[in-house]
Parts: sequence; structure tokens; C-alpha cells
Amino acid sequence: MAQAERDLGLARTAAREAFHEWACFAAQQAAEKALKAAQTSPTRVAGVRELLQMLPSGAPEMLIHKARVLDTYYVQTRYAYCYDSGAPFEYYGSRQSDEAIQFAGEIVQFAVSQMAGTR
Repeated sequence: MAQAERDLGLARTAAREAFHEWACFAAQQAAEKALKAAQTSPTRVAGVRELLQMLPSGAPEMLIHKARVLDTYYVQTRYAYCYDSGAPFEYYGSRQSDEAIQFAGEIVQFAVSQMAGTR
């Protein structure tokens, strides 16, 4: 969980410095790592949506929607081959990074609450 919180901090720093593609990726990573910390057994699953659905208590549909958004930042934010032209940084701005950070923060908080309820 400590690494998830650190990744969320990195996302905030990257957004402030206008590295919005990296802010989105770091936010996705924060949510993923938080949910892995909340799992009762280790998993190699990387999708935030799938990790949420794997929790024994399930997750609210609104968080599932936010997880889907974060999952779109796993590859596309880092690799130019995802686009017909240009680099990933040309496709992301403050609107995307702000939303990613907000969504990841909510998922991290949810994961923390799940850990508190099971340990």
C-alpha cells in the first residue's frame, strides 16, 4: 500500500509539471498496487477493473467505471505505436490527469477500507 500511495504522489507531481501522460500512468499504477495490497492472496492480474471485481466484497459500479478509465492509461500513455502519429504526451492534458488522479485516489481509499475490514 505504501508504494501505491507513493505512486499517487508521483502522479500529482507529474501533473503539476505538465507530464500528463505519466501522471495518468502513475495514477493507474497507484490504483493497481493498492488493489493488489487489498487482495487476500497474491495475483498477477494487472487490470484495475478486474482487481476490483476480485475483491471478496465486490465493488460499487461507479468504482468499476472509474477503473475502466484508469485501465486505458496502462499502455497508451507510454507507447507511440498506439497512435497514428505523434507521441503519447500530445494526447494527454490536465483534464485527463486530474480525472485519473481523482479516480485513483478513490480506488486507493476503497482498497484501504477493504484492508481495514479484513485484517
